[in-house]
Amino acid sequence: MRRSICFAGGCFWGMEALYRRLPGVLDVTAGYANGDTADHANYDDVCTGRTGFREAVQVAYEDGTVSLPHLLFVFFAAIDPETPNRQGPDVGSQYQTGVYWMDPADEGIIRSIAALEAAAVPFFAVELKALACFYPAEEFHQRYLECIRRKAGRKAKSGS
Repeated sequence: MRRSICFAGGCFWGMEALYRRLPGVLDVTAGYANGDTADHANYDDVCTGRTGFREAVQVAYEDGTVSLPHLLFVFFAAIDPETPNRQGPDVGSQYQTGVYWMDPADEGIIRSIAALEAAAVPFFAVELKALACFYPAEEFHQRYLECIRRKAGRKAKSGS
């Protein structure tokens, strides 16, 4: 059955590329989660840090092929769960990490795995909330790292 979950793990480009590689993932959309209004769901406004939006990815997956716990363990392996409003060099409230469920039945699974992860660190800064809203990011943010790799490959082949 097709299911969806939303992850905020810093810049959405890396999260999108990571989840696209997993068997059972059907689609990944970079976007903006849980902010104030649709009018502010754009890169320029989100980067101000005043919208409440998180850079996130909405992951559609086939739950007969990949499980929600598997997707969650991948997420926690990729992020720093102890740092609020930052991942790597990316700083700001739009980079706050979080897991946002769309199906209320997923909350228990999410909270139980998050509790395991939280027990392993002195401070746990990952948001765990229902998804209030999600707006796809601008088209140039979709598959961004794939586009960069293709362009770099073309330049290498042409010798420029």
